[in-house]
Amino acid sequence: MAATCVTIFGGNGFLGRAIVKRLATMGTTVRVAGRHPIPLRTAGITATGGQVESVYADVRDETSVARVLEGCDAAVNAVGLYSERGSQTFYAVHELGALHVARQSVSVGVKALVHISGIGADLNSNSRYVRSRACGELLVKNAFPDATILRPSVLFGPDDKFLNSLLAATRWFPVVALFGAGDTRLQPVYVGDVAEAVARVLAVPSSHDKVYELGGPRIYGYRALIELVLKEAGRSRLLMPFPFLAWAALARLLTLLPNPPLTTDVIELMRRDNVVSEGALTFADLGLEPRALEAVLPLMANSRP
Repeated sequence: MAATCVTIFGGNGFLGRAIVKRLATMGTTVRVAGRHPIPLRTAGITATGGQVESVYADVRDETSVARVLEGCDAAVNAVGLYSERGSQTFYAVHELGALHVARQSVSVGVKALVHISGIGADLNSNSRYVRSRACGELLVKNAFPDATILRPSVLFGPDDKFLNSLLAATRWFPVVALFGAGDTRLQPVYVGDVAEAVARVLAVPSSHDKVYELGGPRIYGYRALIELVLKEAGRSRLLMPFPFLAWAALARLLTLLPNPPLTTDVIELMRRDNVVSEGALTFADLGLEPRALEAVLPLMANSRP
């Protein structure tokens, strides 16, 4: 039975907005919970079928978490952080925040919890970001054993940061620097497909208490992905291998900026393949077939000057 009222933490974010829209079309009452509530139209969200409201909640503040969960029968934690800034740390958001959502979901009687993590979550990773994701998963499962963990690969879609940053880089610069030799493997997944997976989990109780790794239908080397972007944009650029040590040095320099565009954790992420692991539960186990990057990229490339 599908949930009738769902609180989406991080509902104003890239993935969160897609989840909100999908659940609203199903007639679900959705609470878009975030630190900075904004008008739904500003976030590109319209209530189609269900009721949608924007509410304040900070996952670091357990009282605010409990307040927005009252009266809901399901919750989704789509809060994520790629770079730390002030009190917004990986520990505070991915671990403590995740625990707050799980613990208060149990306290108020929420029946289903979906926690968004990421492929490659690993307690032994050199990346603090990746370690915090893995710790967050453990804390969630300890507090709410029936929680479903979704680990998407790199997300793409209109207004994403990943492909749009590549499109921007190939527009303005004649040379594109690769991460290492450009052979890191990625399995980009369409944001709308991950939102559909969330909806499916909430509607199918047998999917609860499981971990799903969500990747697109194809795996690309980073160089091949850049070449695909260039082809769709109708551009020709020189692709230059750039050592990871040099990237790491650059990232350390950029940390001096108030809002660095590149961090050492991002560099560490690009050292490792980001693909669905062998034997993992996937879209297929939810009865879904993900869309290919090639089907969406032309629309994105053609929308850019």
